[in-house]
Amino acid sequence: MKAAIFHAPHQPLTVEELDVDQPRKGEALVRTVASGICHSDLHYIEGETTIGAPAVLGHEGAGIVEAVGPGVTYVRPGDRVIVCISSFCGACVRCLTGHPHLCEQRPRRSDDSPPRLTWRGNAVAQMGNLATYADRMLVHERNLYKVTHNVPLETAVLISCGVMTGVGAVLNTARIEVGSTVAVIGVGGVGLSAVQGARIGGARQIIAVDLHQHKLRQASELGATHTVNAAERDPVHAIRSLSDGGVDYSFEAIGLQTTMEQAFNCLRPGGLATVMGVPGPGVKLALEGRYFLSERKIQGCRMGSNRFRVDFPKLLDYYQQGLLRLDEMVSRRLSLDQINEGFRAMRAGEVARQVILYV
Repeated sequence: MKAAIFHAPHQPLTVEELDVDQPRKGEALVRTVASGICHSDLHYIEGETTIGAPAVLGHEGAGIVEAVGPGVTYVRPGDRVIVCISSFCGACVRCLTGHPHLCEQRPRRSDDSPPRLTWRGNAVAQMGNLATYADRMLVHERNLYKVTHNVPLETAVLISCGVMTGVGAVLNTARIEVGSTVAVIGVGGVGLSAVQGARIGGARQIIAVDLHQHKLRQASELGATHTVNAAERDPVHAIRSLSDGGVDYSFEAIGLQTTMEQAFNCLRPGGLATVMGVPGPGVKLALEGRYFLSERKIQGCRMGSNRFRVDFPKLLDYYQQGLLRLDEMVSRRLSLDQINEGFRAMRAGEVARQVILYV
């Protein structure tokens, strides 16, 4: 199989041949059709998050099942599937209380089992037990959603991570009220999805904040009622001015100390800030305690608080109904050999979402 291999931080990925094991109990081998390039993978490349090397990154993917291992009942060869990093055991306290995205016993191969992937005889780590930057994915069936909608996989792949995180943060995690006011700080792929989630959820005002004017234009096209260029205006002051004192809900999609604090500080009394971005190690927030006396709140969000086998079909329904616009979010389509160019464009802020297509 062909994959983009991560060898060490601050080094380009190298596209090479790997060996892949046969699917074992509970696993499926999937031929990758499309993979999104997600900012979470850039954290590994920049050394902000660690993973054992060699590794194959990527966690937003879709493809077609080629083979299944013993005991697999959910999918069979030929099924079109979307992968999700939120695998679930179905038996831990988190799963049994309706929070499978927080599963404490995610299914995985045991340490004494052969590795799924090898390169020159060495075990290869899989980002999130997925590794979508490869033309094959060997994953547990509880990482899979079987697609029954008539939607191209190169479009459906977007809901695998970024769209699920953004829309889910609004509708599942924060559960915004109809007629509320919303601010979204950072309108890359996840932020644009949060803008759309706020529109679908019935927000009457959606304020998009970013440093790049082309991203703000795209946010307006996808549902933002107002935009703030944080390179030109103080975003907290601008949001408070536009929303008559502060918003009911804010969503942060970057993971920086400054932007997370801004998400909290732009709230009105009783408001709720939700952090969707991935903070680097050791990041701490400085929040004025007096704001908590007016019941302002801040919370985290993991993958849009998803129950992906329930949420993915909803998102695809929204797409087919014209409520969720996925095609417009794709800035460019690449081949696997162009993956390093994709990360360059991401660093430069040139793109919203990029999709790797496998042929």
